[in-house]
Amino acid sequence: MENSTVSRQHNALASPVIAPGRVVACLDRSRLSQQVAQHALAIAGALSVPVTLLQVLEAGPAGATRADPLEWDIRRHEARSTIEPLVASLSNDKGSVDAEIVEGHAAEQICLWAADRAAELIVLGAHGEGRLTDDGLGNTARNVLDRATGSVLLVPALGVSGTTGREMRYRRLMVPVDGSSRAESVIPYAVRLAQAVQAELLIAYVIPVPEMIESGPLEAEDIELRECVVRRNERVAKDYLDRLRGRIACVGLRVRTMVLRDDDVRSRLSRLITDEKVDLVILSAHGQSGRTDAPYGSVTAHLIGHSSVPLLIVRDRLTVAAQLGDIPNFAGAKLANMYVQ
Repeated sequence: MENSTVSRQHNALASPVIAPGRVVACLDRSRLSQQVAQHALAIAGALSVPVTLLQVLEAGPAGATRADPLEWDIRRHEARSTIEPLVASLSNDKGSVDAEIVEGHAAEQICLWAADRAAELIVLGAHGEGRLTDDGLGNTARNVLDRATGSVLLVPALGVSGTTGREMRYRRLMVPVDGSSRAESVIPYAVRLAQAVQAELLIAYVIPVPEMIESGPLEAEDIELRECVVRRNERVAKDYLDRLRGRIACVGLRVRTMVLRDDDVRSRLSRLITDEKVDLVILSAHGQSGRTDAPYGSVTAHLIGHSSVPLLIVRDRLTVAAQLGDIPNFAGAKLANMYVQ
């Protein structure tokens, strides 16, 4: 998602979002795996889709000699002895839970498995057993985020507020918008989840303060011009959010909207997540510009590295196809009218 001002009216509740046919939770031996499984079950239950717990037995470096077959058998047995009790403990009336164990390089196998089985939502921890990248993510998480063709729910090590026992509770969901149809297209997804878990939905618009070319101190008319632009954008953004809230209100959902201003939209959103005690952020991978030369817009990329709560990042399938050089087949939008029960 990128910074922008509202330039036109959109139909928030008719934007296409691909519904997951299955949710896949990516587990390893780290302590974060339990939270990953809980989040996957919560989302799958809300969307009434099955969930698979997937564990990859990591292969050695390319060209390395394959491990002894006996060693692989021992590792598979250890993995099954861990994952099967987890399946039993997470199974409930909300949907089916199963598990699979595969071998290979983790990020590659996760992406292949998800694409093969129409698992449009991958749930994984921000870091696990592997080494960290420069942005604080685990190497596997970074590679999956960059290569996955579907949406990703990224779970930070801090987990989520309001979590007790094995039950995952979302009390407040937040959707950042920037006036673009891409950012707005996740709202049906958020409405469906908020209804299912009886959570409040917060829609936030942070107005960027425009930069002024400076060769010296700004003059009074320059400062007034900038303030006029910001006030105009705030007014248009408030009208825009009022229209969104009006279209959502018909389903009886608790909805709040906020318009803020800041020199740094990304940092302001990070603070807002903390100040408002948000449990889950749902956002588009791209916003206004929708650039195809990067997997994520600047705001989404910043939150990936800095958010203290889970991020459900919805990928634009056509943008993904442009990045990968291929146009995938998909059945069409299933969530476009999910706000109507």
